[in-house]
Amino acid sequence: MSMTPMMQTWEVIYVMWLRQLKRYWRSRARMIGSLGQPLLFLVAFGFGFGSIYAKAGGGNYIEFLAPGIICMSVLFTAMFGGIELIWDRQFGFLKETLVAPISRVTIMFGRTLGGATVATLQGVVIFFITLLIGFRPVNWWLLPLAFVGLLLIALIFTALGTAIASKLDDMQAFPIVMNFLIMPTFFLSGALFPLNSAPAILQWIADINPLAYGVDLVRGALTSSWLYGFWLSSVVLIVVTIASIALGSYLFTKIKL
Repeated sequence: MSMTPMMQTWEVIYVMWLRQLKRYWRSRARMIGSLGQPLLFLVAFGFGFGSIYAKAGGGNYIEFLAPGIICMSVLFTAMFGGIELIWDRQFGFLKETLVAPISRVTIMFGRTLGGATVATLQGVVIFFITLLIGFRPVNWWLLPLAFVGLLLIALIFTALGTAIASKLDDMQAFPIVMNFLIMPTFFLSGALFPLNSAPAILQWIADINPLAYGVDLVRGALTSSWLYGFWLSSVVLIVVTIASIALGSYLFTKIKL
């Protein structure tokens, strides 16, 4: 029995999603290595600046920092997932995929969903590590909301990574471009310091930074500490997710082999 177009679309999405997960699972060095940076930030900043933060009246710095570091791990994993697209282009897999009688948007969505799942799982792993160093969520029953926030962050930045990779074919240039974009996005998201005490110019930049709303949603769900509020953070993340996937899909369809 022949498959309907809808069944074929979902099968392609599933295959591309599963491929991303298998590549991640088989690369144990990547799995272990990706934990290094979040652990360094948690230990160095959490314990190094904890007393200073407390003396300034900020309370428990680990409680503030942990959600930001969880989001950081998702951000880095999601954005750098775009290099796999360049890798596939270099070694011919992308050409074999794109010449198949399948919609390029379907292929892109499957890849994005797979990369976002990997990044979200990375964030979940970091969450459990934060529990080992003393972090305790205030609202355990809102934990699913925090994971949804991580998934939205992962979808946004996986799609953006794919969009950028669609315009690049130099594997060495991609990490440089990513670092240029990732570091300001991360440091101006409120992950490391409260935005409400930052200079006005930094607050304004944070207001147009989608990661700031992601950090706020995850931190609010875990610690009941909100900056923008549940509804604003949720709506902004959903809108930016849709826009990012649309941009990534458009640029992916324009890839020339």
